[in-house]
Amino acid sequence: MKLYCDPISTTSRPVMLFAAEHGVAYEREHVDLLGEGNRDPAYLAINPNGVVPFLVDGDLALGESTAILKYLSWKSGSSAYPTEIAARAKVDEAMSWFATNFHEYFCVFTIYPRFGVPLGIDPQLAQGLVAFGEEKAPRWLSVLDRHMIADRPFVCGETITLADYLGSAFVTLGDAAAYDLEPYPNIRRWIANMRALPSWDVTYAGFYGMVAALRAPVEATA
Repeated sequence: MKLYCDPISTTSRPVMLFAAEHGVAYEREHVDLLGEGNRDPAYLAINPNGVVPFLVDGDLALGESTAILKYLSWKSGSSAYPTEIAARAKVDEAMSWFATNFHEYFCVFTIYPRFGVPLGIDPQLAQGLVAFGEEKAPRWLSVLDRHMIADRPFVCGETITLADYLGSAFVTLGDAAAYDLEPYPNIRRWIANMRALPSWDVTYAGFYGMVAALRAPVEATA
């Protein structure tokens, strides 16, 4: 089984973390996003979408982090994707919410444009997107904090699910911009629970290395 991924990829990290936590063995194929490895014709021949993560397991070629997480949970027999239909539906709901509303307003508008993503974006347009995101993102953060997590340790209840693996990668993307989560105590407590996972530090090392590199020029001129 091969996993095409990059540790700096927000959607790769949930899959990498899940696999590490569950002892899922795979051959890692690094697709260097900063070096535009996702645009390499050799990779596009494997995955025409040119994104990561992408899983190849025998005859199965599978994209989209949510689909890969579900597949790996089935293969590993993990309870992180419940078998009981109502519980599974709630996990599906939370994953869809993270991948649509939250990802759009927090990741796409608020965080990514600060760092020139998508590549070549006009700086003035980027500033406008960030301003729009900063206005709208608190609504979704409040929903996550007060209603989805509330007083529970994880998004869907007392035990970790696939929604936590996915959602924590989206929320911690804010670390790249030092996004202030002080108004959201339940989110901060939840993220602390995720960071306590044995495989968190090694999985996120590449991401936080990138964060440090991004911050260095700013700190040097401060």
